[in-house]
Amino acid sequence: MDHDFPYLSTMKKYLLETAVFLCGAIVMIYEIVGSRVVAPHFGTSIYVWTSLIGIILASLSIGYWLGGKIADRSPTFRSLSGIILLGAIFILVTALIKDPLLRFISHSFSDMILRTLLAAILLFAPASIMLGMVSPYAVRLKIKAVDTSGSIVGNLYAISTVGSIAGTFLAGFVLIPLAGSTSMLYILAICLVLVSLLLYFTFRKAWGVNAIVIIAIAGSGLYINNAVAKTYVETDTRYNHVQIFDTEYWITGEPIKVMKVNNEYSSAMYPDSDELVYVYLQFYRLAEHFKPDFQHALVIGGAGYSFPMYYLKQYPDATIDVVEIDPGLTALAREYFRLKDNPRMRIFHEDGRTYLNNSAEKYDIIFGDAYKSLLAVPFQLASLEAIERKYELLNDDGIVIENIIASMEGPASKFLKAECKTYLEVFPQVYLFACHNPEDPSLLQSISLVACKSPEAIAINNEDPAIDSLLKHMVTIDIPPGTIILTDDHAPTEYFALKAQ
Repeated sequence: MDHDFPYLSTMKKYLLETAVFLCGAIVMIYEIVGSRVVAPHFGTSIYVWTSLIGIILASLSIGYWLGGKIADRSPTFRSLSGIILLGAIFILVTALIKDPLLRFISHSFSDMILRTLLAAILLFAPASIMLGMVSPYAVRLKIKAVDTSGSIVGNLYAISTVGSIAGTFLAGFVLIPLAGSTSMLYILAICLVLVSLLLYFTFRKAWGVNAIVIIAIAGSGLYINNAVAKTYVETDTRYNHVQIFDTEYWITGEPIKVMKVNNEYSSAMYPDSDELVYVYLQFYRLAEHFKPDFQHALVIGGAGYSFPMYYLKQYPDATIDVVEIDPGLTALAREYFRLKDNPRMRIFHEDGRTYLNNSAEKYDIIFGDAYKSLLAVPFQLASLEAIERKYELLNDDGIVIENIIASMEGPASKFLKAECKTYLEVFPQVYLFACHNPEDPSLLQSISLVACKSPEAIAINNEDPAIDSLLKHMVTIDIPPGTIILTDDHAPTEYFALKAQ
């Protein structure tokens, strides 16, 4: 132990508390950033959050135990600074290897639970263990007498907890939207290096050189990250990790610009045309058959706004409201996807469910474009209660057109069948149209669900050849006994996705 330990200077006392506070904050920032690191590869399902929270909590527990054991031997400020420096190194490693490692895990393992657990363990456990060691080690350095140990333990853990609270709010409200997930990892590593230096009072030459090297590597990582970002757009909004880049449409080979949101292909556009790229969006034209006199529509899910812009051009006498939870996506759509203000379009930045709950508008059509894949289904929009609100917001002969990613048979059909059964609890008529291949029941594809508020039978043919060709994609499915009705209380969308793998 340091020889002057019984006579700690005021500076040393505050440094210890500061270190505990900052490490507590960095733990929570690291966890929230972790969700953005994993999202481009595995989405943001409950399995991702469960794995991250569980592994980081387990790692912190190991750190608490290990930190206490090591501190009982011969605690010094130099050793504590070394622990924090190791935490910085592991965070730096996370930043450097995250993408190739996550790609390897994604290609090597098909089980979503195994994927997310491996990702959390390999990327986030080592640094979390180091950060977990800080508080018990600091307690041991601080305790000078048994009769004050209780208050010291309470004070330091309270400071650590306050730091965690501050880190949570800072990460979610400020840092991630401003800096992005990769940059944040480098920033966290640099912060820990600085804390380590402050604790190591003697600043030995070798130690200082090591710290400078780590800061230089982190700084170069930031530079590389920014340089790569110039070749395409990669950013974090308050809600999503977003990538925008030029590529070729995998079906036709034509050049397109794509917006990926949390690893899901959310929007695409042609460079010189407002025509729809994705096939499922073309099936929204079924509105012309099921509700030909529509005037006012709602779209839940905006992203790149490709369909709302097409709608405004295709139907010059109609109006449309768009509900998009993420204002960051709207800003990106304005910058990269030719989104313009239009007096016939209103944009609401709100969760789709809260909009349904609170709106007093009446619509002829509600388009659902919030289900991006089996792994990206907001359960609160799929439930009976949400569907009842859609029914209430429709005019008497209004319709819902919902895009669902599923197969007609097999494990990937479970959500589709549950959703159909739930719609049939509310709407008298529900039709399904397989957007890609109606002849292949096992194919995972976009399926358009059309729910009609009117009970009157509708002929499935149209004089317009383009609309009639869409109608020929109509399919039927068997909904087996025991299929659940999705509710706010029980809508296991992630479970359905897991079973579909």
